[in-house]
Amino acid sequence: MKPSDIVKARLMDAQDVQRTITRLAREVIESWDPDGGIAIVGLHRRGVYLASRLQALIRDLEGVEVPTGTLDVTMYRDDFRKRPRMAQMRTTDIPFDVGNQHLVLVDDVLYTGRTVRAAMDAVTDLGRPSRIQFLTLIDRGHYELPIRADMVGRVVPTISREEVRVQFREVDDRDGVWLVERGED
Repeated sequence: MKPSDIVKARLMDAQDVQRTITRLAREVIESWDPDGGIAIVGLHRRGVYLASRLQALIRDLEGVEVPTGTLDVTMYRDDFRKRPRMAQMRTTDIPFDVGNQHLVLVDDVLYTGRTVRAAMDAVTDLGRPSRIQFLTLIDRGHYELPIRADMVGRVVPTISREEVRVQFREVDDRDGVWLVERGED
């Protein structure tokens, strides 16, 4: 979280996060055709950690190693040139052919839908998946595009000045989800 954030509520503690990710892993398992393949693509930044956890849980539950990749959508965003400061570029690493693949795009928070649109543009530049689904830990509303998640951990209605902050132990040293009001930066 940013030092200027004003915490309004803790929405999920570590146990809630783990329980929800486990449920989402089961939803992914239920969504795929056993005769076809499935792959998971985590969107930078925190979608990558969520995707990794989903992959591990699916391996534990089903004994299947689901191919997993990471995707940076920075250059595909429609607001790329409008942002006041340059976004940090990250690596895209999709070590499998996306063509004719059932893909599950994974991100921590669904807000306007623009990141998901950018992700779909990016993966279709790499090939033509047979199916694309979207999974998110938190859906906070405020869609600007006709995009919805296929698998949702929790729906958290917010107002425009609020944000949802997801923390994962891999990068933040703890798991949790908070509702914050943006402070002055």
